[in-house]
Amino acid sequence: MAQDEPRLVELRAGSTRLAVAPDVGGSIARYATERGDTTFEWLRPALPGAVASRSAGGTSSFPMVPFSNRIRDAAFRFRGRLVELPRNFPPEPHAIHGHAWRKPWTVVERTGAGLTLEYRHPADDWPWAYSAQQTIELTEQQLRVRFAVTNMATEAMPVGFGLHPYFVRTPRCVVRADVGRMWESDADRMPSRLVGAPPQLLPGGAGLSPDETPLDNNFLEFSGRAVIEWPEWNARLRIDADPIYTCLVVYTPPGQDFFCAEPATNCIDGFNLAAAGRTDTGLIVLEPGDTAVGDVTFTPEAP
Repeated sequence: MAQDEPRLVELRAGSTRLAVAPDVGGSIARYATERGDTTFEWLRPALPGAVASRSAGGTSSFPMVPFSNRIRDAAFRFRGRLVELPRNFPPEPHAIHGHAWRKPWTVVERTGAGLTLEYRHPADDWPWAYSAQQTIELTEQQLRVRFAVTNMATEAMPVGFGLHPYFVRTPRCVVRADVGRMWESDADRMPSRLVGAPPQLLPGGAGLSPDETPLDNNFLEFSGRAVIEWPEWNARLRIDADPIYTCLVVYTPPGQDFFCAEPATNCIDGFNLAAAGRTDTGLIVLEPGDTAVGDVTFTPEAP
């Protein structure tokens, strides 16, 4: 029996629209504003067929939980327990982005231009049950996504979460962010050593060009502020994240028409780095019944 076509929930606020695909990993499929004859795409629109095929990686943005980015060799230790996870992104040997981006979310509330989605995960290879919520609020001035994760297990659970937005890449677009040190990556795109951030990325710099600087790197000491600028459009998008988002991953793959700037609570392979004794990984430990919450707000500016 064929699966039903995944639904899109559309929210509108004045000339701004947002499309959400609950069945496709709780993803955003479009975020755009119409100004006269011009449409500003603040996130890359979902690729043709991405929603129908339930491919969250082809949408505009998807949630990452209970960890952001990669866990080396799909395994880590927590309080003496070895946790082995599925290698969910072959041919990579790692686990990536958690569970929820590959699962349907449930709409639990819709009010005007607001939407609350929920994902519940029973204990399995990940030995802790948890629930995650996204509360999405759209106005004509901004988009706010509130992420909340609750430990539903009877013992402490390590956790991380984040958003994975894709942005339209133009020849002159640049990224700026208030970040600290950068994890240099090894051949497996895993953290190897801490180095200084590219100066053009930092506030006051010329701006990092995705075309000129290939990155798949994690930045620590993220202040919560990043800006995407598109000079061709005379437009910019400000990203403001709550302090719980201590990391920013910047992904600028060569030859692509997109790039990513991902606010996250934990750094790449943060679970293993924490097990090795590092205290700057952003790893959160939730006691039974506890909840971690953080907002990310996107504020567009255009003529």
